[in-house]
Parts: sequence; C-alpha cells; structure tokens
Amino acid sequence: MIYPVIWQNNSVLLIDQTRLPNEYVVVEIHRSQDMAQAITTMIVRGAPAIGVAAAYGMYLGAREIETSDRHEFLQQLEKVAQLLRATRPTAVNLFWAISRMLKIANETLGTVEEIQAILLQTAQAINKEDLQTCQAIGDHGLAALPQSPEKLTLLTHCNAGALATAGYGTALGVVRSAWRDGRLTRLFADETRPRLQGAKLTTWECVQEGIPVTLITDNMAAHCMQQGLIDAIVVGADRIAANGDTANKIGTYSLAIVAQAHNVPFFVAAPVSTIDFELANGSQIPIEERHPMEIYQVGETILTPPQVEFYNPAFDVTPAELIKAIITENGVFAPHELIQGRHES
Repeated sequence: MIYPVIWQNNSVLLIDQTRLPNEYVVVEIHRSQDMAQAITTMIVRGAPAIGVAAAYGMYLGAREIETSDRHEFLQQLEKVAQLLRATRPTAVNLFWAISRMLKIANETLGTVEEIQAILLQTAQAINKEDLQTCQAIGDHGLAALPQSPEKLTLLTHCNAGALATAGYGTALGVVRSAWRDGRLTRLFADETRPRLQGAKLTTWECVQEGIPVTLITDNMAAHCMQQGLIDAIVVGADRIAANGDTANKIGTYSLAIVAQAHNVPFFVAAPVSTIDFELANGSQIPIEERHPMEIYQVGETILTPPQVEFYNPAFDVTPAELIKAIITENGVFAPHELIQGRHES
C-alpha cells in the first residue's frame, strides 16, 4: 500500500510527488509554514490528500503557538488556518479539513495543551477516515461499472490514486477494487498535461501493484474510444457543486464530451467531503491558475519563443449532464441525487 501522508515521530512524512517516478523521496514536515509550502508546490497533491495534510498542518501550527491563554491561542490558530487556506483555492477538502480542525478547537473546553492534543487526534482521525472512505468508494464503484461477462478496460485522467488520498485512491480505488475482483483487464491513463500526473503518478502506482496500464497522451483518448478500446471512464474530483457539476484536473471536461459522443459511461469517484453543498453549480467553483512555466518548460528545456503569452488554468468544470454517476463512500448517485447521498451510509 502507498501512503502519501504519515504521522510519525512527531512530524509528518510526505512522499515528494514532484520527484516521482524517478526518485522515491520522503519529506519530513515539522512546521505549518513548511506544510503550506508543500501543498503549494504540489509535493503533496490530490484533494483528499491535501485535506489530510492540511489537518496535520493545523496541528503543527497549533504546536508552534506559545501561549497558555485560550483566547489568544484560538486567535493565533485562525492565522494558521489563513496560511493553509491560501495554498490551493479549488480543492474543497482543504477548507473542509481546516474548518473541522477549527471547530474542534473552539468546542474543546480545557487548557491549550488539551486543545493541542485533541487537534492531533482529530488530524489522525481525518487520515484514518479518508483511507476507509477510499476503500468504500472502490467497492461501491464495482456496482456502478458496466456489468459484463468480459473483463473491463477503464480510462482515467490525472491521478486520483493512493498518492492523491490517504491511500487506496478514489478513481484509482475503483480500478484497484476491479483488479482485485478479477473484473479489470487493463487501465488506460492519460498523460495529463501540463504536469503529467497521469504519466508520472498513475502509471507508477499501477506498476507498484502489477496492474496492467497503458499510457496515452490526452489527445489520444477520443481515438481510443472510437476504436472501442474503452469500456468506461473513472476520474476523481477536486470540488463538486450541489447540482453535480464537477471540477477536476484540466482536460476532464473535454474527456467527458468525447465519452458522451461515443456512448462510453463517465463516472466521478470522490468522497462526500468533496461535495460543496454551498455552491449551486459549477460556475461558482474558483479555478486556480498556475505559473506558465508548467506550459513553456519541461525540465531545463524551454519549449516556446519568449514573445508567447500563456493561460494555465489547473482545472475545468464538467457539467452534471455529462456524468453518469458519482461514486461516494455512501454509495453511487446520479448527480441530481447528491443531497440524498450526503446523508446515506
């Protein structure tokens, strides 16, 4: 099993995802400022994993506060929350985890030391719950996939695997469960430009576990569907609006359009914590824009002339009508059924 975020010896250990697949490096995080930097620079990435990391970041920040006054402590903790909120604007799990940590801090009556202790326990609980959630998503996904006597070939985009969560994965959790139960013959993985998470991370995870994987560039997906190579598509999500509109890594929207054109079912796999019930639809989801260096440079090689301008949105929004179902830890729901799914277990 792959665990990208681990609490060990009073510090947080992160798999440095910017170094994969060429190097397996673990980064040790001791301070909230370092955790914020790790989230911003995508050492840790994927909405659920960011939420777990942020929860630990809140505890690290709480541990740094030097006061015995409860009121002053809570004021300082809010500053830690502001630091972590500013790291990635689209992934709702980040804000969900921070809010949960602040809530437990404000509701805990006792000394600063007692609040700090309960914050660590809460971060560890978030970590454990996310792993259990991903395993449940994987198993629920089996019922959603096309029922066929033949083994399935699936396609995914970006990385929604163990590296993007506490472990096991959301979309890749469905893939893992299908492989475990003998229902998968192969996974096709989009490269996922410009940061190539599919090429670097998804394929790496599959190789670790012996899951057959074929890498394609993003613009090959339509051809693969036209040739009848894909039975279903499963992707993750960074934020889902109440109506089922889903923000995911850039390129997901075009993949969903092509899937509809070829009658290939398109599934989103994500925990309930990714659903932002405060947003009526996807037009309200903030879309992060990242540095153009991700487009114009690969390694040390500059790809473009200096006069070029750049536009680098990290996410796009797939309308609910293009999504066959959303797979959560509470079951599988049509996009318009998400309110119901919020309460079921």
